[in-house]
Amino acid sequence: MPDAYRLYSWEHSYFSGKARAYLRYKQRMGGLGPGFEDVLATPELAMGLLIPRSGSPAVPQLEAPDGTWVQDSSEIIDHCERVHPEASVLPDADAAPCQRIASYLVELLADEWVVVPAFWQRWYFSEDGREPSHRAFNEQQWGAVMGAGLAGPARRLAGAGLFEQMFGISKARTAPQGTYAGLVHLGCDDRTEHAWQASQHRLLGLLEAHFGQHDYVLGGRPSLGDFGLMGPLYAHLYRDAVPGFALRVFFPLVTEWVERTNGEGCLNARTYDQKLYSLGPEGGLVGRPASSDGAAWLPDDAIPETLQSILGVFFEEFWPVLRTSLETLTAFVASDAHTPGGELPGKTFTATHGFEAHQTGEGALTHAFEIGGVAARRMVVPYQIWMLQRIADELRACTATPEGRAALEAMLAPHPGGTELLALDDLLRGCRVRKEGARLFSEASPSG
Repeated sequence: MPDAYRLYSWEHSYFSGKARAYLRYKQRMGGLGPGFEDVLATPELAMGLLIPRSGSPAVPQLEAPDGTWVQDSSEIIDHCERVHPEASVLPDADAAPCQRIASYLVELLADEWVVVPAFWQRWYFSEDGREPSHRAFNEQQWGAVMGAGLAGPARRLAGAGLFEQMFGISKARTAPQGTYAGLVHLGCDDRTEHAWQASQHRLLGLLEAHFGQHDYVLGGRPSLGDFGLMGPLYAHLYRDAVPGFALRVFFPLVTEWVERTNGEGCLNARTYDQKLYSLGPEGGLVGRPASSDGAAWLPDDAIPETLQSILGVFFEEFWPVLRTSLETLTAFVASDAHTPGGELPGKTFTATHGFEAHQTGEGALTHAFEIGGVAARRMVVPYQIWMLQRIADELRACTATPEGRAALEAMLAPHPGGTELLALDDLLRGCRVRKEGARLFSEASPSG
């Protein structure tokens, strides 16, 4: 067993960026015990280690010093917060229920809604004939994993071969497969892609306004919401060449936040453990916290208007999708097509093998939705229901007192359907999901 945690990841992986930034924060703030090592998850390690331990080659995965194996970025954070509560990324449920729930909502928005335009940005600008194109860079970053240890040209060739073999990149628009098929399954195609891009630009504009006032989601210290946002904003926007250029040009404060939250190469960005110095009366250095708001979360459980606007994206765009997903999954679990306690489709990216007939076309695990006024259809993702269950657990703790419930009602009331969140346990009845490693199952008695 390792002396420290080991994070198996890729630099260009959406959810690896989230987990890595979190672990860096915990380590630098003295809240991660033995610390961690970031390990490149090569195909050899994926096949010989990750799959035997977790049943999945997906990154990130965490190996703990006691031999515990954790698959999935949210579970990695949950595990480390339980074992190492120091320097927590979650405000207290009693003292700051609004900030705690807001952080979970931002994480869910980033993980499961912004994933669509973020993936689109990477793969649209890698298609044949795009101008500008970052195809060469994308081949190289994927080749760094697939051809690890080879010379530069051979690494790029390994990435290019993967794109054709697994993603059918030369036929992305006519016969989508792999990631391109996944985008279609999630409701992003020729008709809706510009609406998805507009959604992303809307959120980036609101984040630019927020980070103009506060260095992190909840003030001057990182929270779960910040690390959730690192998923799309680091790997797919900040690092990828074409969206990375646009991010720097049009959203410089968001760019600065990425560097600050990533915790590397961030001297100008005023990171969480940094001090700014002035000269004292006798010429000595006098330090003060570099980040805003005294390097602390905002006092009195405050939710600034700039953060309320970001929560507005969740409730106006994503909450209707989650509601119909809940209804559709409830009907599927109760139908003859599913055995209670049986396996459900896996995580977000594409229709799960064996469930294609249900998750594509007019299948039983698809539903109508709207993006930017365009009506479309997308697959139901049971993993999102599991994420909602985490929030339901938090809501029970945060509304345990009348004061907590009243505070959350006031935070949620301005948003369409916002107060429905307080009835989340009832909405989940009939479609609760059990997670075992990378696999998802319905509860054996969904109506209980």
